[in-house]
Amino acid sequence: MANRYRGEIDAEFSHARYRLCLTLGALAEVEPALGAEDLTALAERLGAGRIAARDLRAILAAGLKGGGNPLPEAELDALTHAAGATGLVAVVAELLAATFGGAEP
Repeated sequence: MANRYRGEIDAEFSHARYRLCLTLGALAEVEPALGAEDLTALAERLGAGRIAARDLRAILAAGLKGGGNPLPEAELDALTHAAGATGLVAVVAELLAATFGGAEP
């Protein structure tokens, strides 16, 4: 079971369950991928409410890696969610909330 106090969440993609966590190393990968200079800039960018597919991919890749589930690019690109793109956005939102917003779901 994921420990939200550590910023972990569990999510199901392509009919498999994964643990995700934005560790320090994962955040360090997300910053340049999203063109952010630092965590404040990253938070401001994500807080604007606009997110591109490449942003979702970068955050999911980093979260999966931080959760101990690094995926090859082909598998990452093939991930699906039962709720479609909306489900992928919801997972990223939950992961960011666990990382920056406390332990409550």
